[in-house]
Amino acid sequence: MSEPIPPPESKRRDFRNFFQSVGYAIEGFWAALKHEPSFREDLLFVVILTPFAIILPVNAVSTAVMIFSLFLIVIAELLNSAIEWTIDDISLEKRPFAKRAKDMGSAAVFIAYINCITVWGIILFSNWGRISTLQFLKWPPPFLP
Repeated sequence: MSEPIPPPESKRRDFRNFFQSVGYAIEGFWAALKHEPSFREDLLFVVILTPFAIILPVNAVSTAVMIFSLFLIVIAELLNSAIEWTIDDISLEKRPFAKRAKDMGSAAVFIAYINCITVWGIILFSNWGRISTLQFLKWPPPFLP
Protein backbone atom coordinates (compact mmCIF):
# COMPACT_ATOMS: atom_id res chain seq x y z
CA MET A 1 0.00 0.00 0.00
CA SER A 2 1.32 3.44 -0.88
CA GLU A 3 1.94 6.17 1.66
CA PRO A 4 -0.46 9.09 1.80
CA ILE A 5 0.66 12.19 -0.07
CA PRO A 6 1.47 15.05 2.31
CA PRO A 7 -0.51 18.26 1.80
CA PRO A 8 1.24 20.91 -0.28
CA GLU A 9 3.22 23.51 1.59
CA SER A 10 1.21 26.71 1.88
CA LYS A 11 2.73 29.82 0.37
CA ARG A 12 3.67 32.63 2.66
CA ARG A 13 2.02 35.89 1.79
CA ASP A 14 3.82 39.09 2.66
CA PHE A 15 4.56 42.42 1.01
CA ARG A 16 7.52 40.99 -0.88
CA ASN A 17 5.24 38.38 -2.48
CA PHE A 18 2.67 41.07 -3.24
CA PHE A 19 5.21 43.26 -5.04
CA GLN A 20 6.58 40.22 -6.85
CA SER A 21 3.05 39.40 -8.06
CA VAL A 22 2.57 42.98 -9.25
CA GLY A 23 5.88 42.73 -11.11
CA TYR A 24 4.75 39.53 -12.84
CA ALA A 25 1.47 41.21 -13.81
CA ILE A 26 3.32 44.18 -15.32
CA GLU A 27 5.65 41.82 -17.21
CA GLY A 28 2.61 39.98 -18.58
CA PHE A 29 1.00 43.24 -19.67
CA TRP A 30 4.15 44.36 -21.52
CA ALA A 31 4.58 40.91 -23.11
CA ALA A 32 1.01 41.05 -24.42
CA LEU A 33 1.56 44.58 -25.70
CA LYS A 34 4.77 43.55 -27.47
CA HIS A 35 3.70 40.18 -28.91
CA GLU A 36 -0.08 40.32 -29.39
CA PRO A 37 -1.54 42.52 -32.15
CA SER A 38 -5.08 41.64 -31.03
CA PHE A 39 -4.30 42.88 -27.53
CA ARG A 40 -2.97 46.17 -28.92
CA GLU A 41 -6.13 46.59 -31.02
CA ASP A 42 -8.37 45.87 -28.04
CA LEU A 43 -6.39 48.27 -25.86
CA LEU A 44 -6.72 50.99 -28.51
CA PHE A 45 -10.48 50.37 -28.55
CA VAL A 46 -10.56 50.84 -24.76
CA VAL A 47 -8.38 53.97 -24.85
CA ILE A 48 -10.61 55.59 -27.50
CA LEU A 49 -13.96 54.75 -25.89
CA THR A 50 -13.15 55.34 -22.20
CA PRO A 51 -13.23 59.17 -22.51
CA PHE A 52 -16.65 58.92 -24.16
CA ALA A 53 -17.92 56.81 -21.26
CA ILE A 54 -16.65 59.50 -18.89
CA ILE A 55 -18.09 62.57 -20.64
CA LEU A 56 -21.47 61.17 -21.64
CA PRO A 57 -24.35 62.46 -19.50
CA VAL A 58 -25.15 59.20 -17.74
CA ASN A 59 -25.07 58.38 -14.04
CA ALA A 60 -21.92 57.13 -12.32
CA VAL A 61 -23.06 53.51 -12.24
CA SER A 62 -23.69 53.53 -15.99
CA THR A 63 -20.27 55.07 -16.57
CA ALA A 64 -18.66 52.39 -14.42
CA VAL A 65 -20.53 49.60 -16.23
CA MET A 66 -19.53 51.01 -19.62
CA ILE A 67 -15.86 51.16 -18.60
CA PHE A 68 -16.01 47.70 -17.03
CA SER A 69 -17.47 46.27 -20.25
CA LEU A 70 -14.46 47.71 -22.12
CA PHE A 71 -11.94 46.28 -19.65
CA LEU A 72 -13.65 42.90 -19.84
CA ILE A 73 -12.59 42.73 -23.50
CA VAL A 74 -8.94 43.30 -22.52
CA ILE A 75 -9.18 40.72 -19.73
CA ALA A 76 -10.68 38.13 -22.08
CA GLU A 77 -7.98 38.87 -24.67
CA LEU A 78 -5.21 38.40 -22.10
CA LEU A 79 -6.65 35.04 -21.04
CA ASN A 80 -7.14 34.00 -24.67
CA SER A 81 -3.52 34.91 -25.46
CA ALA A 82 -2.30 32.97 -22.42
CA ILE A 83 -4.21 29.89 -23.59
CA GLU A 84 -2.86 30.19 -27.12
CA TRP A 85 0.75 30.71 -26.02
CA THR A 86 0.56 27.79 -23.61
CA ILE A 87 -0.84 25.46 -26.26
CA ASP A 88 1.73 26.59 -28.82
CA ASP A 89 4.52 26.13 -26.26
CA ILE A 90 3.44 22.54 -25.61
CA SER A 91 3.27 21.61 -29.29
CA LEU A 92 2.73 23.25 -32.66
CA GLU A 93 1.28 20.11 -34.24
CA LYS A 94 -2.42 20.14 -35.15
CA ARG A 95 -4.48 18.59 -32.37
CA PRO A 96 -8.29 18.75 -32.14
CA PHE A 97 -8.38 19.50 -28.39
CA ALA A 98 -5.81 22.28 -28.78
CA LYS A 99 -7.91 23.82 -31.56
CA ARG A 100 -11.01 23.55 -29.40
CA ALA A 101 -9.29 25.30 -26.48
CA LYS A 102 -8.04 28.09 -28.74
CA ASP A 103 -11.48 28.50 -30.32
CA MET A 104 -13.08 28.72 -26.88
CA GLY A 105 -10.63 31.47 -25.90
CA SER A 106 -11.54 33.35 -29.07
CA ALA A 107 -15.21 32.84 -28.29
CA ALA A 108 -14.67 34.44 -24.86
CA VAL A 109 -13.23 37.56 -26.52
CA PHE A 110 -16.12 37.62 -29.01
CA ILE A 111 -18.69 37.37 -26.21
CA ALA A 112 -16.89 40.17 -24.33
CA TYR A 113 -17.33 42.35 -27.43
CA ILE A 114 -21.02 41.39 -27.72
CA ASN A 115 -21.42 42.23 -24.03
CA CYS A 116 -19.77 45.63 -24.53
CA ILE A 117 -21.94 46.47 -27.54
CA THR A 118 -25.05 45.43 -25.65
CA VAL A 119 -24.17 47.39 -22.50
CA TRP A 120 -23.26 50.52 -24.43
CA GLY A 121 -26.36 50.18 -26.63
CA ILE A 122 -28.72 49.88 -23.68
CA ILE A 123 -27.15 52.78 -21.78
CA LEU A 124 -26.97 55.05 -24.83
CA PHE A 125 -30.55 54.23 -25.85
CA SER A 126 -31.94 54.83 -22.35
CA ASN A 127 -30.12 58.19 -22.08
CA TRP A 128 -30.55 59.29 -25.69
CA GLY A 129 -32.70 62.30 -24.73
CA ARG A 130 -29.81 63.92 -22.87
CA ILE A 131 -27.11 62.69 -25.26
CA SER A 132 -28.81 63.88 -28.46
CA THR A 133 -29.04 67.50 -27.30
CA LEU A 134 -25.24 67.66 -26.83
CA GLN A 135 -25.78 69.94 -23.81
CA PHE A 136 -22.96 68.19 -22.00
CA LEU A 137 -20.47 69.50 -24.61
CA LYS A 138 -21.31 73.19 -24.14
CA TRP A 139 -18.66 75.35 -22.46
CA PRO A 140 -18.55 76.50 -19.74
CA PRO A 141 -20.43 73.72 -17.99
CA PRO A 142 -23.34 74.88 -15.81
CA PHE A 143 -21.57 73.92 -12.56
CA LEU A 144 -18.74 76.44 -13.14
CA PRO A 145 -19.29 80.03 -11.90
